[in-house]
Amino acid sequence: MTTSKITYNLTESRKTKPDDKTLVFGRSFTDHMFIADYVKGSGWQNHRIVPYAPISLDPAAIVFHYGQTVFEGLKAYRAEDDSIRLFRPEENFRRLNRSLDRLCMPEIDTEDALAGLLELLRVEEGWVPHLEGTSLYIRPFVIATEAFLGVAPAASYQFYIILSPVGSYYEEGIHPVKILVENEYVRAVKGGTGGAKTAGNYASALKAQETASSRGYSQVMWLDGVEKKYVEEVGSMNIFFKIDGEIITPAINGSILEGITRKSIIELLAHWGTPVTERKISIDEVADAHAAGKLEEVFGTGTAAVISPVGELNWNDTVMVVNEGETGPVSKKLYETLTQIQTGEESDPLGWVTEVPSSLEKIS
Repeated sequence: MTTSKITYNLTESRKTKPDDKTLVFGRSFTDHMFIADYVKGSGWQNHRIVPYAPISLDPAAIVFHYGQTVFEGLKAYRAEDDSIRLFRPEENFRRLNRSLDRLCMPEIDTEDALAGLLELLRVEEGWVPHLEGTSLYIRPFVIATEAFLGVAPAASYQFYIILSPVGSYYEEGIHPVKILVENEYVRAVKGGTGGAKTAGNYASALKAQETASSRGYSQVMWLDGVEKKYVEEVGSMNIFFKIDGEIITPAINGSILEGITRKSIIELLAHWGTPVTERKISIDEVADAHAAGKLEEVFGTGTAAVISPVGELNWNDTVMVVNEGETGPVSKKLYETLTQIQTGEESDPLGWVTEVPSSLEKIS
């Protein structure tokens, strides 16, 4: 898609941008958003950049009643030379399409989506914060808009991209988190929607997260939904274990979200000559490794934090302290390398970065 297919309605009433030093996650939003409409039989159309504003929907819109909605999350980074960079955005739009397919929603054209995102960022480039550790969070999402109370896929949808400047995930640098292993509730089962990034998955996880938070744990580690035995993922990230020198992560099985950062970590470690084993791993195996002194590191991967080292696991009130509660060398090296690639401080050996055209340029 070329920018000639995008229409513009730019506001003259600009918001006051928040101070980079006081940014929090998901509370401030830019002046504009991108929207496209879908009508069954006609496809995606009416691509436009308009002022950020509330959405008007019929109370009977299918998204409210049957949960036809999917979303993505990625970031734009300000480099040292003041350029703006995206990290593997095409992977996010491919995953968005996998989620759309699972929920019987129309797939987007990934090239059109990327062109729309680049143009929105070109319009909103002043919103990308400058302070180290900050970024502009990008939330693409699709909702079913048809007004109909029958249980069936909708005939009309809207695709949005909204932007939010965010602060550093860690206020004082990377530090280990505490995780509670969940034994009562389950996140997903094979054949369900666990592999899709859809709102219902997150709503059903809130109860377990609430319990974990009340006990002083930042996140929940989910076990499989059948045997409650095998590790799957953590609330907002995929999980890795370093056991006796081997790095292991649960294999994608239909109920685990295919993380973009997860994929990047696996590829980066392979680039370094450090392979990752993708396989089933039980919580018993993790506990046995800890008891034997072989659980060397645990870390999560995701867009928000990039790398989250884990300093403590609690399973059935058995507390497993990992690496004396400190960040391990693999976690530290991965975090520093990936964040420096994202911001241009380090070369991009695997071709992951997309530069955003400046306001002086046009996207062809």
